[in-house]
Amino acid sequence: MLKRYGLVILVAGLLAGCQTSMQSVAVGGGDEPADSVRMEAVADSGMEQPPTRGLGAADDVKDNDVPAVESGLETEDALNVCEVPVDPETLEDMELLSDVDKKPPEDEGDTAVERDPVYDLPVVENDKVRYFIDYYTKRGSRGFRRWLERSGRYLPMMQAVFAEEGLPLDLAYLAMIESGFNVKACSRANAVGPWQFIASTGKMYDLHNEWWRDERRDPVKATRAAARHLRDLHARFNGDWPLAIAAYNAGPGKVSQAIRRTGSRDFWKISRGKHLRAETRNYLPKLFAVLHIAKSPAKYGFENLRYQAPLVYDEVALPSSTDLDIVARLCDVKYEDIQNLNPELKRWCTPPGIKNYRLRIPAGKREAFMKAYAKIPANRRANYRHYRVRSGDTLGALAVRYGIRSRDIMLLNRIKNPRALRIGSDLILPLRRDYSKAPVAALGDDYVRSKTRSYKVRNGDSLWRIARRFNVSTAQLAAWNGMAVNGVLRPGKVLKVAGGASRKLVLTGTYRVRSGDNLWTIARKRNVTVSQLCAWNGLSKNSLLKPGMVLKLAAAGGSVKSRKIIYKVRSGDSLWSISRRFDLAIGKICSLNNLGRKHVLQPGQKLTLLVGDDHRG
Repeated sequence: MLKRYGLVILVAGLLAGCQTSMQSVAVGGGDEPADSVRMEAVADSGMEQPPTRGLGAADDVKDNDVPAVESGLETEDALNVCEVPVDPETLEDMELLSDVDKKPPEDEGDTAVERDPVYDLPVVENDKVRYFIDYYTKRGSRGFRRWLERSGRYLPMMQAVFAEEGLPLDLAYLAMIESGFNVKACSRANAVGPWQFIASTGKMYDLHNEWWRDERRDPVKATRAAARHLRDLHARFNGDWPLAIAAYNAGPGKVSQAIRRTGSRDFWKISRGKHLRAETRNYLPKLFAVLHIAKSPAKYGFENLRYQAPLVYDEVALPSSTDLDIVARLCDVKYEDIQNLNPELKRWCTPPGIKNYRLRIPAGKREAFMKAYAKIPANRRANYRHYRVRSGDTLGALAVRYGIRSRDIMLLNRIKNPRALRIGSDLILPLRRDYSKAPVAALGDDYVRSKTRSYKVRNGDSLWRIARRFNVSTAQLAAWNGMAVNGVLRPGKVLKVAGGASRKLVLTGTYRVRSGDNLWTIARKRNVTVSQLCAWNGLSKNSLLKPGMVLKLAAAGGSVKSRKIIYKVRSGDSLWSISRRFDLAIGKICSLNNLGRKHVLQPGQKLTLLVGDDHRG
């Protein structure tokens, strides 16, 4: 993980005036008073200027003429904004990537250099390396298997890039200990993507990051940047790969400082004591452990691996901003397929203002796509516009200004109460009547962005209690603070939290039902309740699931309300049976009552439970 810090300056330009082009749209008259209030066009969608008034534009203006109110989240300051992934698989990856529950030996013991020609790095084996081999093959085996299988998609491309840059191919496995080859990985230091670049270092290597895209998440562009950075570090440390690799994690300044303090250029010597942080001291042993396992997975118990197919695609140059659902329709594939090929795109369309943006589409689709695309008028390629609410804005005024219906704005953005419109919140404006709801999920990032706060742990606190207090999930809170979900909290410890982060209407992903699944098993697997799954998917608790069905997984801390009850344990009760009866995770029952997972319940014992309002058990 790269530790070079810097300030990311976010500037939201205010577009005004009457002149319009394919790249810009006027949002107010040039002679508007300075103190007047309007909706800020955060970025352009490539559409022509809509009429001042259109059919049905203000059919319900009076009912929606309510000014926006303060949300408490103004312009995002990169120093005060945390990013935490919200999809369950990424949260699991981030927990395995952290060092919170890993305690390797302080001394590496005897170090044996591997002579096997299968390696093109100076790989060694010692006590620290064996510790991580043992960890990945036992306690962390489930996640590590997923990483190995995911490597099939990205490793061939990464090694090809490294070969072009003249680097050892085994260095590509650094992406495994950085992110588990997960393009959505996002650390507590706001390092993002498969190579975990922070914004400032990514900028040094020409990775763009703004509201519409984040090239740190693009596997190809980020790999090219990582290769250049590793090559620079290798040169700085006079061809010493162990030191260069350590510097990729800690930063070259930290490693140089450790060299000066110890008087040694041997990684194993400078990693003794506290000259480097534990994360950096463990970094090289992790890489060597990964190489040992990845080169001979069956030897270490990883058999019958289902490696993902290598990343293949066609590229097309789009002359103007285009909605991804249009691209998906022309390619005859799902919207998610286009998203997965273009992980740098954070929204529903290609970035406005970038001419000939190169978009990836499924392999073999290029010729048919270009013929169909050429038939779509330029002003029909983008059907939505992004706006950020400013003081005094109303849905009615917005509808009048852009010739659309306020009812459509409410439906598309899931606004139930116009009075709840918040200053600083983001809206999607449907500029066509035949809009779809596909862009709504892309309005928010697939990680949570929110102002950070600090919380000092008190006596009796648990991770679960704190997560409920700030309306986030325990997995998000743990990822924020580099902790295990079942980690022990000590009074006085200061945690980073983002209040109300999960209140955003952001879908965290989907789950495809497999044979043998039911609502209960899926809820346990995804750390949600059956009630939440039902609410998000319009199901009842008795609904039968069919293999292949796709379920929505909404942001943790959804709209299901809860109440506290005291339950008296009966003969034959167990944590498992009570968790099933009340639709609760066993971990939540344990956290609320300060119990271990193996605790044996006694008849008459009283448990505090937080159950859904709809529970009548």
